[in-house]
Amino acid sequence: MSKWSVSIRAEGDRVVELQEVVALADAVAKLGGIASGVGAMAYGAQIVVDAENADEAVEQAVPAFEAAVAEAELPAWPITHAEVVGEDEYDFGE
Repeated sequence: MSKWSVSIRAEGDRVVELQEVVALADAVAKLGGIASGVGAMAYGAQIVVDAENADEAVEQAVPAFEAAVAEAELPAWPITHAEVVGEDEYDFGE
């Protein structure tokens, strides 16, 4: 099992406000995550999951992201992007 960082973005039809991204950040914090989207017509998060491979990481991350979006009371916009990076892909400057 490895750690995977999954970045997910959902796009919609209006600008996302600061307080909405703060609520999303609070919701993804327990997932080792960070949130983005202030002033954009999209919101997103990067979360960390334990999985066997990249596909499994996305399968775990998407429902966790959707649950965080619901908790933050953001609109359920369609996911338009997901990117996965495994812990072995990070360059720690060594």
